[in-house]
Amino acid sequence: MGASLEQETELLRGHEPRNAGGSVDPGGESSAQRNRALRSILVNPTAMFGLVVLGLIVLIAILAPWIYPNDPLDMVARPFLWPGQDPRFPLGTDALGRDVAAALVHGSRVSLLVGFAATLVSVFLGLVVGAASGYYGGRVDAMLGRLVELFQTMPSFVLILVLVAITEPSIAVIALAIGLVSWTTVARLVRTEFRALREREFVSAARSLGYGDFRIVVRQILPNALPPVIVTSSIMVASAILSESSLSFLGLGDPNYMSWGAMIGAGREMLRTEWFLVAIPGAAIAITVLSLNLVGDGLNDALNPRARRRR
Repeated sequence: MGASLEQETELLRGHEPRNAGGSVDPGGESSAQRNRALRSILVNPTAMFGLVVLGLIVLIAILAPWIYPNDPLDMVARPFLWPGQDPRFPLGTDALGRDVAAALVHGSRVSLLVGFAATLVSVFLGLVVGAASGYYGGRVDAMLGRLVELFQTMPSFVLILVLVAITEPSIAVIALAIGLVSWTTVARLVRTEFRALREREFVSAARSLGYGDFRIVVRQILPNALPPVIVTSSIMVASAILSESSLSFLGLGDPNYMSWGAMIGAGREMLRTEWFLVAIPGAAIAITVLSLNLVGDGLNDALNPRARRRR
């Protein structure tokens, strides 16, 4: 009787159903769902294009110390060399004689690091607040709801500016500031998912087995609430990259590292004559954000059955 109840619980959870001996059934529903999602991404040309472009950008960021081992802040040639004018500097030099190509490659590390780190902070905070609010409801929901509304009433970028300005600007501080401001979107999404899932049969079955709240939240509900969070996370990475670029453009980036926003900020005074100093890092930001959006759309199509039906 206990084995059949455990098997029923696994089936209701939407995870791999287990047989009476406890082994995973390879034909489980969850495995089939993952396979369908993977196939949906592989046959989606725009999603694959975004993945390839994003993968290339990540690869360049990882290999930056080997591609350009010298410090991108070093002055290596005379200023204002145009792209193609000197084969040693294929993208030219800036007003201080720094290699634009080296700055672009090393800047990808900063932009991607801030984007992914800030998203991790946002997702963690959003999951904690949204899960507690959606699962417990009542006073906990009301209290955490007021906290979410408080953060949403504040202008996001202004709050980021304040948090960075009152501390010493660094990559860690910038990522933390963006993450602390952006978590409310995840919290509201997770709260909605948890409110819908907490009354489902598999949760009731877990309670009947004597599972505690923590185990139910982490093992039962959270895996079923993650797909929309994963889709949202890809868009949040793009937003974090744009926020970091805006801060660096305003001179509030980490002065010890080169970033795409800092490149644009340094070249804005020469926009009429040496426009490439702004166009090159601007194009890098646009391509990265576009690839993340394409990946997000592909994930939404793969993980959201209603989106697939509409298409």
